[in-house]
Amino acid sequence: MLSNSCKYGLRAVIYIASQPKGEGQTGIKQISKDLNLPRPFLAKILQELAKHKILNSVKGPHGGFSLMKDPQKITLLDIVKTIDGDEIFTSCVVRNCTCADAEKNNDPCPLHDHYAGVRSQLIDLFSSTTIHDLAAKEGDIERIII
Repeated sequence: MLSNSCKYGLRAVIYIASQPKGEGQTGIKQISKDLNLPRPFLAKILQELAKHKILNSVKGPHGGFSLMKDPQKITLLDIVKTIDGDEIFTSCVVRNCTCADAEKNNDPCPLHDHYAGVRSQLIDLFSSTTIHDLAAKEGDIERIII
């Protein structure tokens, strides 16, 4: 359902949020190593999150990434929309169009009515779940790393 880019981004943001306060930036090498993710790919994802004001990026030998906002104000929806866009919330499961377009053309797919409820629940879940919630549930950093 979510792209690998999105999953990597989520894992990295949870990892960054779980770092001890006052430690400054978390370097890309450390994030990549601890999460066992390819560094160049991860760097692009984290730069995208920085561009959208979710992460703060500092260049240089003592640089790295930190959260730009309070983790209680960053939702799962923020991350998913930044990395994957909102297609998962708008696209028809079967047809090559948005559900809104299918409805407008009186041509909803066979899953339309069933998926509408699921989509609504997914939006509610993603918009009400924060990075703080996810980091707190992970508790032990080892669970994020695996």
